Amino acid sequence: MTYNGERSQWEVGTASQSIDNRIDALEGLQSLSTENNSLELEPLIDLSGARVLILNASFEPLHVCSVKRAISLLMYEVAERVEDAPKVLRTPSRIFTVPSVIRLKRYVKRPHRQRVAFNRRNVFRRDDHTCQYCTQRSNDLTLDHVIPRSRGGPTTWENVVACCRRCNAKKRDRTPDEARMDLRHRPAAPQFLFSSAYGLLLEIDPIWQKYLPRKR
Repeated sequence: MTYNGERSQWEVGTASQSIDNRIDALEGLQSLSTENNSLELEPLIDLSGARVLILNASFEPLHVCSVKRAISLLMYEVAERVEDAPKVLRTPSRIFTVPSVIRLKRYVKRPHRQRVAFNRRNVFRRDDHTCQYCTQRSNDLTLDHVIPRSRGGPTTWENVVACCRRCNAKKRDRTPDEARMDLRHRPAAPQFLFSSAYGLLLEIDPIWQKYLPRKR
């Protein structure tokens, strides 16, 4: 069996099926009593907007899907709930906690992970829109070649960083050591898990952290 993002061999349901009409019969979702603190939790408005982390049966992070998709997987018992988000889904008769992490009950072959496309936008995202020399966050950044192109420095993930214009002018056609400038991080190709389906995710749910590989 293979897993291919939002569509796979074990695709369940169809677009025409309404989750709202079937959610009351779902035993996999955790129903909340009005006697607890559920009324204090923020209601989820957009089922397609929020994201849920999907783990393989081995607890390996596999993909990210919408809440609507995650509920479908729980509904058809393809997956089980692992972690809840601090949100609730309200129906006319019940209140359900929104899943944040779910786990597939059956192990699936991990898809080939594509490299994140190298471009200006993704470099800024990798570096958190922060100059890698002075650590100033800015919306007016440029790209800097750590080893200048005039000295054979390649235009690659490992040699290009986000840089503010002031630091770029200061460094000029020199290496960081020659310019006596400290590089915040050693540049490398980003290892974002979910780049192919939703683009680079700028904000990762803190609940997911213990299931994800450590950042560089």
